[in-house]
Amino acid sequence: MLSNHVVAWIDHAQAHVIHFNPEAAETEVIKTHSSHPHNKSNANTAESTHYFNAVASALDGAREILLVGPGLEKQAFMKHLEQHHHGVAKCVMGVETVDHPTDGQLLKYARKYFLKVDQML
Repeated sequence: MLSNHVVAWIDHAQAHVIHFNPEAAETEVIKTHSSHPHNKSNANTAESTHYFNAVASALDGAREILLVGPGLEKQAFMKHLEQHHHGVAKCVMGVETVDHPTDGQLLKYARKYFLKVDQML
């Protein structure tokens, strides 16, 4: 689905990427292949790099991205984007702390966020 807006919720174990427009939404879930799912990933590991690259690939082509998550993983991911995926990093409109919403709650949050941002432009 091609859309202007994407919200990505990310933690150390998985990312939920939702591409949406006013009429529809499409969700993709990307999981890390960590053998230690309860350990927070280190952004310098090959495992984390592979995970972050997969999430970045899911974001590629978006015009505006909202990056959210409960912990520090969203900042590590943003740093990865800035170092390795400059085009995607430029499209990140905000980085917000959001606990563990359902995909429906996440989509509602993102629609409100982009409505405010779009009105300010």
